[in-house]
Amino acid sequence: MALRFYNTLSNELETFVPADETTVRMYSCGPTVYDFAHIGNFRSFLFADIVRRTLEFFGHNVHHVMNITDVGHMTEDANADGAGEDKMQAAARRVKEDKKSGKVPEGAVTNPDDPYQIAQYYTDCFLEDARTLGIKVAFEYPENILHATQNIDAMQEMISQLLDRGHAYVGPDGVVYYSVESFSQYGRLSGNTLDRLMSGAGGRVSEANQANKRHPADFMLWKPDSTHIMKWDSPWGTGYPGWHIECSCMARKRLAADVIDIHTGGEDLIFPHHECEIAQTCGATGKDTFARFWMHARFLLVEGEKMSKSKGSFYTVRDVLEGRIKTESGQTAGVRVHPAVLRLELIKSHYRGNMNFTHKGLMDSAGAVKRLTDFRNRLEQACAGAAADVDFDYPILGKFADCLADDLNIAGALGAILPWASTTPDDPAAALGALNRMNEVLGVVPLTPSSDADAESGSENSHIEALCRQLDEARAKKDYATADTIRGQIQDQGYDVKTSPSGTIAERRLA
Repeated sequence: MALRFYNTLSNELETFVPADETTVRMYSCGPTVYDFAHIGNFRSFLFADIVRRTLEFFGHNVHHVMNITDVGHMTEDANADGAGEDKMQAAARRVKEDKKSGKVPEGAVTNPDDPYQIAQYYTDCFLEDARTLGIKVAFEYPENILHATQNIDAMQEMISQLLDRGHAYVGPDGVVYYSVESFSQYGRLSGNTLDRLMSGAGGRVSEANQANKRHPADFMLWKPDSTHIMKWDSPWGTGYPGWHIECSCMARKRLAADVIDIHTGGEDLIFPHHECEIAQTCGATGKDTFARFWMHARFLLVEGEKMSKSKGSFYTVRDVLEGRIKTESGQTAGVRVHPAVLRLELIKSHYRGNMNFTHKGLMDSAGAVKRLTDFRNRLEQACAGAAADVDFDYPILGKFADCLADDLNIAGALGAILPWASTTPDDPAAALGALNRMNEVLGVVPLTPSSDADAESGSENSHIEALCRQLDEARAKKDYATADTIRGQIQDQGYDVKTSPSGTIAERRLA
């Protein structure tokens, strides 16, 4: 079955065939670890997860890498140069206040002036949230976290290559700039031509240092600055790298290839970040291509509007799971949801359309997850858990595969699966086999986390089972006050408590 993906580089649907039939090389832009990643970020990360799972569903071996940015990402990143201050510098100030308010736990960051501590804390938070949502964490995690600061040598090597090849120069201010005029394809991905950028069209280039550049759109590769919060020695002075050079180096180094198959990210990264990545990598390698497919997820809205801290609609994963989101009436929902519900909510809309995150939509997703979960339970009971092997000739699995092959049409796939989940299949073993295969992509029935999260989940389940036994023992002793207290403890942890012939059971509440 032919896979077709929309390629931002060509603005067309194209049939995907990997350059190397043994391995798909895929790179995704990861978080800047200066704060908790929000649900808009995670829509993009989950999109990359769906791309990877889909490729594996169709039999491909995928080498997937995602970076962690901890230096050089400036607060005004819509400009190719970046402007404002380093986000890690801003984080240092904010974390001091967050420690006072308890938002950052005591002991988590012992020295708020240490950017490495801040980066590690928010990296750990990101990985925890990613695993909670069942994201297949990229191969280099956690043994070899891809922090930008771990790849400074590779960045300096690429900058030297660009200087040697005439794609970069040292300006009068000592900054190493990339010369956009040296790369004829600059602007191909975004449509931002050099003519449009000459005058800073759309506020896309910084005006602060134009006198030091050969072209207004030239962007920074290395900046000498001994006062910067994070700095390294280099042939061009003690300083720090530009944001764009990080991903070029990490993708090339970690995937061991000058040309990769797929590069993903949010649409806000198309320009300047991804446009600059292409120019840098092609300039250093001499190839006319960096990534063969560029795939981008569009923005996430909340109740039809851009996320806003001032309006209280700027949500992290933890906000949603703990019920700290607002309903359509503006009231705090106060309803905890299972991670599978949030995962489904963030993947069910087509990635090339803006997603509108709403409380109602989240509750609809809770209903869908419950339907699929109940269906799986019925099938497992009917066939004693013995799923049969099925292929794409099995009707519902074939429909699911067709939708995935059509540019990741998850909405169409769900439109076929959910009605089927209300039926009573003649062959429950085959149906369970089909559902299990589809869940390899969806990852929601039940949520399929990484191995670390599996261990954590197993520990939690053991804890809940122990409370259920304690409740049974209290009842047997007619100690109803203790039994009620234990019941409340189980419910407070997101479970419904039921009585069965074999004793108390707890079922994880979806919403």
